[in-house]
Amino acid sequence: MLPALISKPARGIVWLCALWLAWAQTAAQAQSDEGVNRPNILLVLADDLGFSDLGAYGSEISTPTLDRLAEQGVRFTNYHTAANCAPARAMLLTGVDAHLAGVPNIPEMLAPEQMRFDHYQGVLGNNVVTVASLLENAGFNTYMAGKWHLGTGPGKLPSARGFMRTVALADSGADNWEQKPYLPIYDKANWYADGKPFDLPQDFYSSRFLVDKTIEFIDSNLDDGKPFFAYLPFQAVHIPVQAPQSFIDRYMGVYDGGWDVLRQQRLERASALGIVPEHTAMVTMSTTDDWSSLTAEQQRYEAKRMAVYAAMVEAMDFHLGRLLKYLELQGRLENTLVVFTSDNGAEASGPPRQNAPINQRLLASMDYNTDYETLGLKGSYNTISPSFASAVASPLAYYKFYAGEGGMRVPLIVAGPGVVAGEIDRAFTFVTDITPTLLSYAGVAAPGQRFAGRPIEPMSGRSLMPLLTGAADRVYGPEDAVGYELAGHAALFQGDYKLVRNRPPVGDGVWRLFNLADDPGETEDLSQREPRRFEAMKQSYANYAIENKVLAPPAGYTHTGQLIINTLHGRLREPILVGLLLVLLLIPLWVTYRRRL
Repeated sequence: MLPALISKPARGIVWLCALWLAWAQTAAQAQSDEGVNRPNILLVLADDLGFSDLGAYGSEISTPTLDRLAEQGVRFTNYHTAANCAPARAMLLTGVDAHLAGVPNIPEMLAPEQMRFDHYQGVLGNNVVTVASLLENAGFNTYMAGKWHLGTGPGKLPSARGFMRTVALADSGADNWEQKPYLPIYDKANWYADGKPFDLPQDFYSSRFLVDKTIEFIDSNLDDGKPFFAYLPFQAVHIPVQAPQSFIDRYMGVYDGGWDVLRQQRLERASALGIVPEHTAMVTMSTTDDWSSLTAEQQRYEAKRMAVYAAMVEAMDFHLGRLLKYLELQGRLENTLVVFTSDNGAEASGPPRQNAPINQRLLASMDYNTDYETLGLKGSYNTISPSFASAVASPLAYYKFYAGEGGMRVPLIVAGPGVVAGEIDRAFTFVTDITPTLLSYAGVAAPGQRFAGRPIEPMSGRSLMPLLTGAADRVYGPEDAVGYELAGHAALFQGDYKLVRNRPPVGDGVWRLFNLADDPGETEDLSQREPRRFEAMKQSYANYAIENKVLAPPAGYTHTGQLIINTLHGRLREPILVGLLLVLLLIPLWVTYRRRL
């Protein structure tokens, strides 16, 4: 940290000078084959991780690797991403808004009316350039092992988007124990290695395998004098939620008190850690069941669903620890910037009664079971319900797909050389800021209006280097506006305020205004108390929608309903399977509807 006697503007000048000198030195070194000492970069992405799922953010889950990184670096408590995976990944890797990048939603949930437009295909467009391409051009070895979900056609796999070595899952998810799909929308689990179809090994477990491949890739060029950029997007904790028995055993009995108890416990711990203000209030989601109304057997089953979830988080942390230990033993960790975050908030699409007969029949047709004794193991299909999803997002409202804080606010930890240690940063930050940050850290200039002979969209994100070095308190000023949209769910962030709209069935489609600095739980709507701000922010959102070519969803659209329609379109010859899927996916909608009566 710079001395407190130096003013913020002066610190900013000092930081800029230091950054320029570092870049100049990096550029000079890059011209020589000897003495290259540019930093390595490790970008780690969890899948569907809730805001308070790490010990450093208030969780009861054991995450020593990530907690240690938090102590060694900066914990961001006001970092926001998209509320589902592909848009988040597009913005994370390009610094460009998801709509302009061609990924306004996952392709499995896009309506045909929207897909008539080139920028609504759900695959990464050629009008954007990935951070991997930019770093590869700057002399980095670039690797990826994990979930891609940004396209599979010609030129769309990661091997064509700047990654030199890859093993990638092209789909939205897949089994963690073997190579099979998790939804009937897919014929198979589509894995690729260096651009070619790939068969998983027999002893596959996703978190272990992906770390093994990352180590293999880094080790293959360890002594060539070049820095590396490694992108590690885990499958954890996307459905199906699965984990080794040894990890599951540690959480048996931990969740016997239910989701309301867990939500309150996490709020208290997050408040004590300084992750949220002491006075933070919470809403009770309409999709949260009454724990006391469940039978003892139902409570036992629900508690184990959550135990498997916690085990999968800890297993991810354990295997990430193996990677960091490898880097340490090779003498590379001290010169590696490590960035950890999640693509979106907690997944809540698991049915309230996972082991109901209709669900068992559907899953049996896909060679899965929901048996209590083997829950989370090979052959088992597990999820958490909306009730526990609200708990792992504690103290936030909503979850994945929705624009509430529980769907968009996730952990972000950054540690490495030059990063201040042990800091908690409460400044607003956004997913498009990650690529500019990595480029700044590597001393690589952002591209201009063209790249590789084609026009490209400019980056809208901002480098977080001033926050990481302690040179500034914010990178966004009080008047800077950042917009967001996903299938009609929408938000605009400006200063400490957030304008938000969540559509049915969980939301009501009404615009609301919150002060996130005081009320991260989004409990007090300020739209009537601050009408001028409310109207001005609605106009700013309208401007954002125009500038980013946002298309309104068709009448009656829901993301679950569209998934059903798209599945029906691709599976008309399998009516029994489709019928079961239809019933399964409609159950949560029916439950929500009944609660609103």
